[in-house]
Amino acid sequence: MKSTRFIAALGFVLLAGPAFAQADKVVAKVDGIPITQQEVDLATEDLGERLAQLPDERKRDEVINYLVDLKLGAKAAAEAKIAETPDFAARLAYYREKVLLDQYLTGIGKKAVTEEAAKKLYADTTKAMAPEEEAHARHILVETEDQAKAVEERLKKGEDFAKVAADVSKDPGSGKEGGDLGWFTKDRMVPEFAEAAFKLKKGEVSDPVKSQFGWHVIKLEDKRTKPLPEYSAVKPQIEQYLERKAQQDTVLALREKAKVERLDKPAEPAAPVAPAPDAAKPAEPKKN
Repeated sequence: MKSTRFIAALGFVLLAGPAFAQADKVVAKVDGIPITQQEVDLATEDLGERLAQLPDERKRDEVINYLVDLKLGAKAAAEAKIAETPDFAARLAYYREKVLLDQYLTGIGKKAVTEEAAKKLYADTTKAMAPEEEAHARHILVETEDQAKAVEERLKKGEDFAKVAADVSKDPGSGKEGGDLGWFTKDRMVPEFAEAAFKLKKGEVSDPVKSQFGWHVIKLEDKRTKPLPEYSAVKPQIEQYLERKAQQDTVLALREKAKVERLDKPAEPAAPVAPAPDAAKPAEPKKN
């Protein structure tokens, strides 16, 4: 698995030597080469999804084994003088810059995420949100109009809506829940369904309604103005937005100040010179 962060970190280890390794707690050794806790932390971050598949008690062993293989492989590569090749030097320089940028932007992002900034963004965003009406409804979905009318008859005779839905509804998502669709706004449903549902009053049942999915019989349970999301519920998204915006603004500002020259493209051809107007042309000689 390739990782820009880890390859760069490995490059620093090769350049810094033993002094770097001794700066942190040594947790293992392979052929006398130390493996530090900091390297364990970096590898844990690097392996990401691979570790996510393992039970917690196996993760540390997996990371240590990975680092053992990495150290042995790096030692073999050093003995093969891979570090002396131009390709290695170019890759090391590239990943060094990449990690420097990553660390710089991480710091920028962390500074931007404050409680004050997060609450202000929440207040500004919620203030701009227009109130939306929500409906809480149940439905019974069948294939034909005749089936929908049969459902209507059962309901008119007093059968429980949820029971009829459980018996005949073809909707795999809500059928087992008595047709319960929960709360939804108009834009969440196909137009025909939404139009019929939002016209109902609390407790009313619709006539059969046709949509692209089949025929629906709808019961409105309730209506309300959609509540604003709680700050605690959206705080992670707000913090992520603040972090990414600060990082993006930083990169754009750096690019704005820089002089960028593209030497891999041919120069733009000079614009053609416009012909002189007729008045500026020399007079033609008179014919005798």
